[in-house]
Amino acid sequence: MTVTSPAAAASAAPFDRAQVRRQRERAAPRLADHDFLYAEVADRLLDRLADTTRHYERAADLGCHGGIIAGRLALLPPDVRRIGTLVQLDGAPVLAARAARYGPAVAADEELLPFADGSFDLVLSGLSLQNVNDLPGVLAQARRALKPDGLFLAALLGGRTLQELRDALLTAEAEVMGGASPRVAPMVDVRAAGGLLQRAGFALPVVDCDSITVTYSGALALMRDLRGMGLGNALAARRRTPTARTVFARAAAIYDERHATGNGRVTATFEVVFLHGWSPGPGQQQPLRPGSATARLADALGAREHGAGE
Repeated sequence: MTVTSPAAAASAAPFDRAQVRRQRERAAPRLADHDFLYAEVADRLLDRLADTTRHYERAADLGCHGGIIAGRLALLPPDVRRIGTLVQLDGAPVLAARAARYGPAVAADEELLPFADGSFDLVLSGLSLQNVNDLPGVLAQARRALKPDGLFLAALLGGRTLQELRDALLTAEAEVMGGASPRVAPMVDVRAAGGLLQRAGFALPVVDCDSITVTYSGALALMRDLRGMGLGNALAARRRTPTARTVFARAAAIYDERHATGNGRVTATFEVVFLHGWSPGPGQQQPLRPGSATARLADALGAREHGAGE
């Protein structure tokens, strides 16, 4: 019999996917009171989609949060919606059932997509893929689900998200408990995201990043909002016993001291990384072969070229 230590298990699978589903299910009844971030990111995804000037007859939404993207899509004028049929997927059955008011919906884990190869012209995802255990594998599945020359467009939380809260919690737990438990989830690095898209087989990868700053009445209000969004600690190596209330009270005090705005509020930062790539297909633009350029950059810029030794 082989015994795997908790540390090794967490290294192999950093997220507890069952806990991710439970957090979404607990948040579902009042998600509409806390879904501002999902709605904002959905709008930004749809803005980027509008820039492609193409119509996507059949699309998929991976991790639909009860139909956030579909709901924002329905608010757009018909001539700019870009999407025909949107098939929605969520790992929490209650959220998949809620999404069905907008169209086809299925309850399934984002790590195991139940779609045949070449099913969609477009695959979207808004803030649902940052806590999968095999992001390159999920990206590869999404690419296979696309038809040739199909578009993948997703938003994930980046590594600078809620750095203020992380620092306050680590400091408070160290002070009160004499040590800190794992609370910092591995998140996508914007510098590596393009490589992930290429590794998954996407052509013409583009990555950009937005920083969204939100103000709250205090750190405790921020924590309530995160629970309301289903964004709790789902690390496999997290502390399994309840955290003492004194830790959260001390963290709130530290947060309020360090990140006050001067008008009785505090700031919270969400880094959102947008991934954009195409399934390989005929007629796509191809990068030029190194050394094949026929014009000098210095001529285009109207500048004088200098040698490496100058």
